[in-house]
Amino acid sequence: MLDGQAYLREALCSPVYELAKATPVNRLPRLSERLSLDIWLKREDLQPVHSFKLRGAYHKLASLPAGSGVVAASAGNHAQGVALSARALGLKAIIVMPTQAPAIKVEAVRALGAEVVLLGDNFDAAKDHAQSLAKQDGLVFVAPFDDEQVIAGQGTLGLELIKDLPKLEVLFLPVGGGGLAAGVAAVIKQLKPSLHIVGVEPEDSACLKAALAAGGPVTLDEVGSFADGVAVKRIGTETYRLLSQYLDEVVLVSNDAICAAIKDIFEDVRAVAEPAGALSLAGLKAWAEGHGGDKRQLAAVLSGANLNFHLLRQVSERCDLGEGTEAVLAVTIPERPGSFLALCRTLKGRAVTEFSYRFRDKEQAQILVGVRIGSQGERVSLLADVHSTGFDVLDLSDDELAKLHVRYMVGGKPPVARPESLYSFAFPEHPRALLNFLETLGSHFDISLFHYRHHGADVGRVLAAFADADKTSLVRHLDSIGYPYKAEDTNPAYSRFLC
Repeated sequence: MLDGQAYLREALCSPVYELAKATPVNRLPRLSERLSLDIWLKREDLQPVHSFKLRGAYHKLASLPAGSGVVAASAGNHAQGVALSARALGLKAIIVMPTQAPAIKVEAVRALGAEVVLLGDNFDAAKDHAQSLAKQDGLVFVAPFDDEQVIAGQGTLGLELIKDLPKLEVLFLPVGGGGLAAGVAAVIKQLKPSLHIVGVEPEDSACLKAALAAGGPVTLDEVGSFADGVAVKRIGTETYRLLSQYLDEVVLVSNDAICAAIKDIFEDVRAVAEPAGALSLAGLKAWAEGHGGDKRQLAAVLSGANLNFHLLRQVSERCDLGEGTEAVLAVTIPERPGSFLALCRTLKGRAVTEFSYRFRDKEQAQILVGVRIGSQGERVSLLADVHSTGFDVLDLSDDELAKLHVRYMVGGKPPVARPESLYSFAFPEHPRALLNFLETLGSHFDISLFHYRHHGADVGRVLAAFADADKTSLVRHLDSIGYPYKAEDTNPAYSRFLC
């Protein structure tokens, strides 16, 4: 069992720079200004495999006798780190990956020269098979985090931080199995004990927090999959020992907060982090809410950038909720012309980011609306404004079911057939665009369907239907609004799903 000094010696003498890079730190000027802090980001996304995992993998494999064969279980960054390290050292490598592992990651590992074995529906099954292969074929099993040599290799990152940020006061480290956090914390505390080190976990994968509460590693019943790089049910035995000794505190963050951190990273350094990669910055922001405003120097680690491209859709949808700059509300309004307009006027100039409605009942209409706000605190005053006009309103901003599913399912076919005229519009993206649209129409027309979602483009795409409308009068009013539009009555998707 290595003590802190032994981990420091291992890190100082590590051969990882034969393959890994000493990555830079970048200041985040926009976020620093917003939080009145001096915030820096360690760029592990710039490693050859776009993740810190290369450090621990290479340090481990470089310690093995020549001609060794290795086996590992991983669905992501550890697999690529082991594969590249084995290729560089001339070692045979087998990587066992779950059968549902993304094809892009499977091919990336194969491209690095490793043999890939697809087996099992989850990581635990892949790990069991990898350990069986190790015993059967005399291979060395390379654990993703709970291994002294792997931990020591990750600790090299701490040496770089001490050198590059000598005035650093608070460091935030992502925690999954704990290999990175354990290695970095053990090394830094030998050199600068006063540096405050904070571990960051997702709320739905907090295995370290659970272990600290129980006095030792425990197995979580289930973990969330959004930040898959840190979706670990049980903290490592050795990593727990080190983290319980060297971490100063642990912060938990939501998936929405992680999305907001991904956006912050992109806006400041034009890098796209994977969810686990942005985890520590999300923790920094949460911690700063109670400790900010004094220009202290803080740092987080962008630990990886290997993500499924299509995940960006969810990140884009959720980042404003995580930042506290959007509220999602369910509002009940009377089913009569002019109700939409009355609701929009209660928003007092706030920008609408989403508006979904489909006629269902002759008495009441259920509206899902997204509203741009300045802060979490403004959400309270927004709800009060809507309540004050007599509308029944439900805040869905923190409702995971609503954000994952319901907001995309608003609609369907009306309970009674009504003649409708369907149009698509291109709205200019400014706060009064929707209000201008409704005020121009006034209460002359019965809107029976409406959907809009802001996506950050120069124009907003809107779909609207008007029931029992005189076509000549309707077109005259639409022309007077000045927004580009076209008729969609013959669209096959409309006829199949919405009418």
